[in-house]
Amino acid sequence: MQTFVLAGGCFWCLDAVYRTLEGVTDVVSGYTGGRVSNPSYEAVCTGATGHAEAVAVTFDETVIPAEVILDVFFTLHDPRQLNRQGADVGTQYRSAMFYADDEQRELFEAARDRASEVWDGGVVTEISPLGEYFEAEEYHQDFFAKNPGQGYCMAVAVPKVNKVRKSFAKYVRAA
Repeated sequence: MQTFVLAGGCFWCLDAVYRTLEGVTDVVSGYTGGRVSNPSYEAVCTGATGHAEAVAVTFDETVIPAEVILDVFFTLHDPRQLNRQGADVGTQYRSAMFYADDEQRELFEAARDRASEVWDGGVVTEISPLGEYFEAEEYHQDFFAKNPGQGYCMAVAVPKVNKVRKSFAKYVRAA
């Protein structure tokens, strides 16, 4: 098992997408990359903590390769947008990958290089050492499944889930 910590806009979308994939055993929404211990969602939303909304994705590499987890990441958000994703604006929505060791750093750099070949314009995804990871409040965990009719989920998460399902059909869980 391996865990990647990834940030690419609102964590609700990343959580919703990764939970659809075979081999993903856990997804935990949280905050990392900042300078405040145990931040609240409200504090992170101000941008003053320096934290990004992120997910810790734990997966079984014998079922889904690490490269696929990372290619999904670069499919479900626009890595060319600095400190935002669509209407979500601020450093908390930045595109970032937080590595636990040199092996992860190398995997992340290779994935960013692959993404640069696909996306027009410069990929701005930051690759940084993983510091402390703070689990988000319970109501953020598996948010999409708990709130499928919520406006943001319908407008933003559903198209991302559908895009990944289409592009990575081989790895999507059976319904």
